[in-house]
Amino acid sequence: MNDPEHPVVRVDGVLEALGDPTRRIVVELLAAHGGGTATSLAGELPVTRQAVVQHLAVLREAGLVESRREGREVRFELRTAALTATAAWMADVAAQWDRRLKVIAEIAETAQVEAALAPPEGADDAP
Repeated sequence: MNDPEHPVVRVDGVLEALGDPTRRIVVELLAAHGGGTATSLAGELPVTRQAVVQHLAVLREAGLVESRREGREVRFELRTAALTATAAWMADVAAQWDRRLKVIAEIAETAQVEAALAPPEGADDAP
């Protein structure tokens, strides 16, 4: 079932789309301006309008932008759900690593304490 209000976010598609620096700039411009047309975006980028249209298609496929026709123009707007879902996934992965690192730190601290409390080597061999 495909619900347009709650699309399934493919994190890999979002990360792939945002892997291109021009697409990241397009996302930033859409966020800053609240949307725009391919022509208006191309005016702020060192690429052609056709290149912007291709970048927007990749961003739309990843669920990062949506388009709607307004008269003769097609207006693009940022969809934050995909960014939010990707950020949540990244935060979850970071939290998992934080938990793992905490366990490693605790093991290292325990080993350090045990080493400090242990008698020196050869102390049991005294005559």
